[in-house]
Amino acid sequence: MLILSGKPVFGGIAKGKLFYFQQDENEVTKRIIKDTEYELQRYEYAKKQAIAELDELYETALSKVGENEASIFIIHKMLIEDSAFRGSINDRIMVDHFCADYAVAQTARDLTQTFSDLGSTYIKERAADLKDVCDRLIRHIQNKDEKRITLTEKVILCADELYPSETMQIDLSMVLAIVTRYGSSNSHTAILARTLGIPAIIGIGAEKLSMLRDMEAIVDGYNGNVYIEPDEAALKRLDQLAENEAKKREMLKRFKGRKNVTLDGTEIEVFANIAGLNDLNYALENDAGGVGLFRSEFLYLGRTQMPEEDEQFYNYRQVLERMGGRKVIIRTMDAGADKNIKYFGLAKEENPALGVRSIRLCLLRPEMFKTQLRALLRASVYGNLAIMLPLITTADEIHRAKKLIEEAKDQLRAKGQAFAENIQVGIMVETPAAVIMSDEFAQESDFFSIGTNDLEQYIMAHDRQNLALESYYEGRDHEPLLRAMRYVCENAHRHGIPVGICGELGADLELTEEFLKMGIDEISVTASQVLPLRQRIRTIKLDERKQLFDPAALKA
Repeated sequence: MLILSGKPVFGGIAKGKLFYFQQDENEVTKRIIKDTEYELQRYEYAKKQAIAELDELYETALSKVGENEASIFIIHKMLIEDSAFRGSINDRIMVDHFCADYAVAQTARDLTQTFSDLGSTYIKERAADLKDVCDRLIRHIQNKDEKRITLTEKVILCADELYPSETMQIDLSMVLAIVTRYGSSNSHTAILARTLGIPAIIGIGAEKLSMLRDMEAIVDGYNGNVYIEPDEAALKRLDQLAENEAKKREMLKRFKGRKNVTLDGTEIEVFANIAGLNDLNYALENDAGGVGLFRSEFLYLGRTQMPEEDEQFYNYRQVLERMGGRKVIIRTMDAGADKNIKYFGLAKEENPALGVRSIRLCLLRPEMFKTQLRALLRASVYGNLAIMLPLITTADEIHRAKKLIEEAKDQLRAKGQAFAENIQVGIMVETPAAVIMSDEFAQESDFFSIGTNDLEQYIMAHDRQNLALESYYEGRDHEPLLRAMRYVCENAHRHGIPVGICGELGADLELTEEFLKMGIDEISVTASQVLPLRQRIRTIKLDERKQLFDPAALKA
């Protein structure tokens, strides 16, 4: 028996055969060229192809693992388009007369060295992302096909390091566990493992890992050990550990079908966030009380033209029917210049996250918006629908959106098409403006849902996609965000409407008690986090929490 040790990033026991994925190494030769314009054209072609691939990968990741995990491909795209990055490559071609692929490789080496010289651990760890981006460019310059991981059976996936583009093209249902020679707790592999609940160990550092392919092994994601060809004693001990963990998971299942109540009897709704129809199975399997965030923009991605009304209606109807009367909060299309949907024909913006997107785009294109609204209204008769408006910053946006909803209703009435009359319309509180105006907005809304990801980013003036600022997130203090959330809860409850959380922070069990004490009424998380959150809620006692609205409104 051989034991390899590394750093555990997600707990769990997995037993199976090792499958080692050997990445292709790009062979780059330094060549001095005369025709610099031709080399520059080769680079520009590669850049165009790489960006197109990253757009496709983003859309794939959005449907597979959600918005947070998919954002890595936006970061890769931003790096390719970064003026300093492009300028360095251009200089090496035009000034140094290097061939295009060597210019990219040299730029990558220089930036990697810069990363290693920086103090932030996170920045150093982003070298893998840089390599992924540069390898993609070099592959297109050299006109090589991309090597993909093809799995025909369930395996323990091993590699030196797994890049985001590689993991998104794997059938993840065939992966029992992940083991890598390198990596870090902040790496894409680690984040993906935690998101999907796959046992994972990084930093094994074993040079002979590639020689162990096809051997039987056990991955202990709790203590970071990989047991190669385990002996009887190890098998027995790890089987017992796996059995104990299975019992814990079974204990979590006891919460299915039961109310989520604190020790002193306060009921809290626990919903699931979903990015598409594929996520519904996980939401139902974990007995989510409803859907707290359905990201409808997935219908607009990965296509060449706008989805028609009937197609949208069919998708919304499926979600509502399958949730069997549980509340489904569907966020209207939250896309625009920040999510590159080419057929929108939007102009390039310097700061697309603050530009023409989300509710702003919908209000600028009312006919497009009403197509979605009609589809939503038609689907409403098949379940318990609530509509949520994203990126609200003014009361006028709420008024105009509601007016378009009424116009959509009139259009359906004229056609004799049925819809539910009393559909709740709420807003995402994800901007400082929405926090400041929450007292007024609460009078215009049926519910609030706090998007903690963007709200914290805007409050702290930290771009969460800017790698250079990641050090600000290491051990970050959430107090500015928590104060804003308390203020929102006070104003919402003063006007008798409930408040939910649909951001990533909702799954932080260390903050659950704080959320409940400030007055949060519903928390929506990824499906795998529903049962642990339910368990945590039942351990909390709230001393004096004032609930100034009818809890039945959550289920109405």
